[in-house]
Amino acid sequence: MTSVSSPARTIRIGSRKSQLALVQTYWVQAELQKSFPEITFEVHTMSTQGDKILDVALAKIGDKGLFTKELELGMINKEIDFAVHSLKDLPTNLPAGLTLAAITERENPADAVVLHKKYQGEKLETLPAGAVIGTSSLRRLAQLRYKFPHFTFKDVRGNLITRMEKLDAGEYDALILAVAGLERLEMSDRIHQILTPEVTLHAVGQGALGIECRADDEEVIGLLKAIEHPQTRDRCLAERSFLRVLEGGCQVPIGVNTEINGDQLTLKGLVASVDGQQIVKDTVTGAAADAEKLGAELAGILREKGATEILEKIFTEIQRGS
Repeated sequence: MTSVSSPARTIRIGSRKSQLALVQTYWVQAELQKSFPEITFEVHTMSTQGDKILDVALAKIGDKGLFTKELELGMINKEIDFAVHSLKDLPTNLPAGLTLAAITERENPADAVVLHKKYQGEKLETLPAGAVIGTSSLRRLAQLRYKFPHFTFKDVRGNLITRMEKLDAGEYDALILAVAGLERLEMSDRIHQILTPEVTLHAVGQGALGIECRADDEEVIGLLKAIEHPQTRDRCLAERSFLRVLEGGCQVPIGVNTEINGDQLTLKGLVASVDGQQIVKDTVTGAAADAEKLGAELAGILREKGATEILEKIFTEIQRGS
């Protein structure tokens, strides 16, 4: 009797509809297709709350799952099998039944300066007093206010293309954006300056993709491990543990920087007040295998230095809508 093999499963990938999200998702799809040519990987797109609310500053919406909730509901309802996120958008506490299955190799996690054409050849530090700097990130805002109190800071929303159009139209003198997003959209020629960690520590998970799926789907988890990058995973697990213990959402002024040398991981962390007047920071080093423990350790150190009081004040201000 001839046995009949069951057909290969079709895996459904969830993605936001933005151009950057789709570039990232199609990259994941292509990498998995190369590794598993016998499996069909389909991309399904969804709009998230963060994509729909474009006239309110991210911090004032006050939701830690702005760019992920709809995708997570799709996984729970088995409409999709996994979702591709910019890891910096993925909350550190996931819904019951879901897991962070893989973290891909990180692009440059630094922040970039993109200038209006009238300031070609300048740098952030040479712009005139009162220059209008656009950012939607409280983390960038707080650190830049500390370094450059003479600038005017203005919120900017919309996808990357929309933000660049606003810059080119003269609404801003400069934008602060993620290097990784510009590079993924092949817009690295617009980068005038890459900010060093001395100016801004980057967001938790910035530059990496986080792939989330159902915790009980062992087949999908096994497939996703094929595109995980171990060093990036350890760095990002340390960063996410740091953020989780501080109980900070994606939209609070918490910055990090990580490096791995051999089996040693160094994690720098910062908590700042939105006005840039208060900053606490420190550094820990230890075994990369203990990444999450290191993140928790650094969070404890910063709490002792006053991070709790800074964050509590920020949450109160956000709730009041200030």
